[in-house]
Amino acid sequence: MGNQSEVSGAAAGTGVPEDFAVVIDAELRIMACSAGAQALLGHTSDEVVGRPAADFLAADLPHSAGRRLSAAEPWTSDVVLRHRDGDRVLVRLSGTPLPAGEAGPLWLVTGAATTYASGPGEADAAVLWDRALAQLPLSVAVYDHQARFVACNQVMSRAMGMTSDEMKGLTLTEIQASHREMDRLQRRVLRTGEALHKEQRPGRAPGEVQDHAWSVYLTPLKEPGGSVQGLSALVIDTTEQYWARRRLEVLNEASARIGSTLDVTRTAEELADVAVSGFADYVVVDLLESVVRGDEPEPVSPTGPVVLSRCAHASVLPGCPEAAVAVGETTTRPAHSPAALALRTGRGTRHRMSDPVLREYLTESPARGEAVRRFGMHSVLLVPLRARGVTLGLVHLVRHRTPEAFGDDDLLLAEEMAARAAVSIDNARRYSQERRTALALQRSLLPERLPAPAAVDLAYRYLPAGSASGVGGDWFDVIPLSGGRVALVVGDVVGHGIHASATMGRLRTAVRTLADVDLAPDELLTQLDDLVVRLDRDEGPEARGLTSGASGEVGATCLYAVYDPVSCTCRMARAGHPPPALVAPDGTVRFLDVPAGPPLGVGGLPFEAVEVELDEGSVLALYTDGLIEAADRDIDRGLGLLRDALAHPPSGLEDLCDQVVRKVIPTAPADDIVLLLARTSALDPDRVHTWRLPTDPAQVAGARREASDQLTAWGLDELGFATELIVSELVTNAIRYGSAPIELRLLRGDTLICEVSDGSSTAPHLRRARTFDEGGRGLLLVAQLAERWGSRQTATGKTIWAELPLPD
Repeated sequence: MGNQSEVSGAAAGTGVPEDFAVVIDAELRIMACSAGAQALLGHTSDEVVGRPAADFLAADLPHSAGRRLSAAEPWTSDVVLRHRDGDRVLVRLSGTPLPAGEAGPLWLVTGAATTYASGPGEADAAVLWDRALAQLPLSVAVYDHQARFVACNQVMSRAMGMTSDEMKGLTLTEIQASHREMDRLQRRVLRTGEALHKEQRPGRAPGEVQDHAWSVYLTPLKEPGGSVQGLSALVIDTTEQYWARRRLEVLNEASARIGSTLDVTRTAEELADVAVSGFADYVVVDLLESVVRGDEPEPVSPTGPVVLSRCAHASVLPGCPEAAVAVGETTTRPAHSPAALALRTGRGTRHRMSDPVLREYLTESPARGEAVRRFGMHSVLLVPLRARGVTLGLVHLVRHRTPEAFGDDDLLLAEEMAARAAVSIDNARRYSQERRTALALQRSLLPERLPAPAAVDLAYRYLPAGSASGVGGDWFDVIPLSGGRVALVVGDVVGHGIHASATMGRLRTAVRTLADVDLAPDELLTQLDDLVVRLDRDEGPEARGLTSGASGEVGATCLYAVYDPVSCTCRMARAGHPPPALVAPDGTVRFLDVPAGPPLGVGGLPFEAVEVELDEGSVLALYTDGLIEAADRDIDRGLGLLRDALAHPPSGLEDLCDQVVRKVIPTAPADDIVLLLARTSALDPDRVHTWRLPTDPAQVAGARREASDQLTAWGLDELGFATELIVSELVTNAIRYGSAPIELRLLRGDTLICEVSDGSSTAPHLRRARTFDEGGRGLLLVAQLAERWGSRQTATGKTIWAELPLPD
């Protein structure tokens, strides 16, 4: 890039046909051309004669040549011509004015040649020294003590576009105003007597037709006494080195900027932005539709068209006006197109717009063809995005403002950038796939809808963490229990990803199972702790993809609370979980003093339960640590925000959830968040009736009669027969097999609940009675009559209960 050898055609002063000659009239139209000129341009004489000479220029004439042309003075300069097939041809031409014709002056333009005479005595040292300086392939110039031009060699003269005689006695600013900075540096060297080195970014010298980067060395010329008499300027063309460094910078920038997120589209945008920064003028990133969805990449058809989704594009022009397809739209590449070929082979290709295969493809799309013509696109790279042996998409890199065409080094750089970006895109795709799977698993394990128990009104919010953190293991549950009670559960599994979601599902199932046997909160957490310890021991770190062998990798926190609407008490215990908040009916907020307990999975440490009396209409707030913890604040600050958000509750629980989310949750939470709100209700005293029974079998009939009378008072006579049978069997078993005190209780809530308690802790069980057995049929009969039945341990013994659905 930036080197004349990259322009196809002859180098300056060589390769021009000896008979190259063109006659141009005053209006700069071609009047005649030689066979050599026809061969160089690829046109016949009929196609050339009569046309403006500008039609065959691929770049503007150098300023110096244009000035002399206007002044009708001879000129010699490098000129870029355009061959018939679209290639650029760099030649060195000389223009000589001819006697004026009827319409004005004529010009003879011929191929330039430089010769050197040889004669006797030229071999002496002075002549050889002069010739060495004159023919040195580096630009050299000498300036006097006033920074005025003295002499230069041929290369410098050609770069400046002026002869030594024309520049003699002029300063750099007088030669060309754009050299003002270099003129200032020259005067600094003359003033200080110290050499100076200056690197110049690519630019175009007056006598050049391409941009070049230069390394300038300014050296003072001193007399033996040390006084500065002038300076020399050595200018080295460092275009190749500059672009090599630039390629390395682009590659380093690509490594730093591409893949900053685990998002497929954002990674494609980063690739486009990096590639258009000093490398290409217009960049397009197209991905296979399956990759955009996060699925496994579909194989590219070996014979059919390829459908791609436009994920990103970028341009040096504002608004990306070159784009024929908008971001988010799909585009189909025909099977014979260069893009489809690159996708099938997995190898990058380099093309000029004049290539037949590309020209044929462009003619099939008027929009693309128009964009090529409008913006002067002349070179394109097509580089597949491949990672782990799989093709993900294609990158198009186009140049139209950069005059140099893409070279082989550019293709290597583009392939390296594409390879790095493809790995990031594939990582993002795999992460999206895993996250989608984990979210689906997590949502399938969480309750689809909450129950509607009479004991509490409920509302909740579940917010998954941002994509950078992955899916967590937060969960919640509401479990109806016997006696109209309800269990509220909130938990959090350590870690993120599918394993955390799977562990959460196992713990939630275990909590439901333990709740069904009506374990007290502290006993339930003890059993759950043993389960987590066994999971950690049985699975081991290898089963979870971990390298550490330490225990405690499967860890969790949990809060388990049981609310009884009859006594208006809530018994709860927690395992390393944040304390619950209680909003009293008057709006005051306090965090309940529940012993923290160790996290689940530590093993061997006890849990302690506490019982709290709740006024009817109180709101219990259970949550996970993601609600109160954030990177920019401590837990105390989060608890304060939660207290403030709960302090002025709106009338509805859903509105209160929204208020907490709005005031407490950070904009981009790093962890899953669960918030569960429960407003307590009390069961009216007239809906609960209790009878204390003596241990006398004769009292069974009286218990049946009391239960029947109460059903009549409640208007539930149609449940009388089933209730009397249940009461009869349960009271009989309590008197026969239990111990005092014996108690019968009827509750009218969502269902009719019949409970019989006694002082024995022996659990009942069903058994099938044989034909001549006198007992063993009681619980079997209860199971047939009741919708649900069971038993639970109490502080003084046990309670056997049965539920009957209320009539419509």
